[in-house]
Amino acid sequence: MTEAFKVHALADVQTESIGTGTSIWQFVVVLAGAKIGRDCNICAHVFIENDVEVGDRVTVKSGVQLWDGLRIADDVFIGPNVTFTNDKFPRSKVWPETFPQTIIQRGASIGGGAVILPGVTIGEEAMIGAGSVVTRSVPPNAIVVGNPARITGYVKAESAQIDDSEPTKSFEVASNVSGVKLFHLPKISDIRGSLSVGEFPKNIPFEVKRYFLVFDVPSAETRGEHAHKECHQFLLCVSGKVSVVADDGTNRQEFLLDRPNLGLHLPPMTWGIQYKYSSDAVLLVFASHCYDPDDYIRDYSDFLAREKNTV
Repeated sequence: MTEAFKVHALADVQTESIGTGTSIWQFVVVLAGAKIGRDCNICAHVFIENDVEVGDRVTVKSGVQLWDGLRIADDVFIGPNVTFTNDKFPRSKVWPETFPQTIIQRGASIGGGAVILPGVTIGEEAMIGAGSVVTRSVPPNAIVVGNPARITGYVKAESAQIDDSEPTKSFEVASNVSGVKLFHLPKISDIRGSLSVGEFPKNIPFEVKRYFLVFDVPSAETRGEHAHKECHQFLLCVSGKVSVVADDGTNRQEFLLDRPNLGLHLPPMTWGIQYKYSSDAVLLVFASHCYDPDDYIRDYSDFLAREKNTV
């Protein structure tokens, strides 16, 4: 026992790199090369190998093994009996030259019994459902479940609602996300079929220089996952349905585009995600700029940093 951190008498802790306020409980084994941050709670029956870095305020529940190559950021929760792996093709007494790094970013939570394959990154604030098998990297804020794990939602993304009781009317609905608006475009139907119309710039509030279509997307896949520095986008699902998550760095909201007379305006510096595509979905996107790879922000941490600097 020390004043800086607590180690149970029945634990075998060989490292000296342990932050203040951390508690390590009985039957824990920590090898000499491991690094553990401040205010962590390492529960009973945990094994931590040499090339492992654990951030501050991390909770590791019982029955977890942290193998070489694992990098765990601050405020991560790891549930009981989570299984990490660090070798895609393991053989007894045969070791790879280097172990791939598995990265668990800030604030992520991993439910009990989940299996994490080597070399993946679990994004900030992501939520891994209990028993999930994570075979690919998980985006920030995503909720994933199943085997293999699939995205089923996003943390703190409330669903937007719109009144469709008067389909021939045109109106717009402000969202919780800065600058994002959902447009209800008029729909006129009779025995000959249906028609929907939008006017520039009344309904599409910018000059359009480009359009693109997204279709034939497997329903399990996620697209988007980026923001634009200057480009506006206006999204219409002209067939089928797709869910869109908009994020301004503070607020996050989910929009279901399930009819061709619903349009969603995503202004610059909005993190956008499209997922839950139906098999027949066709997403039409109008853009204010021609394609410019330098206009994209593809890293969520970079997006948050830029948003903070613009406030």
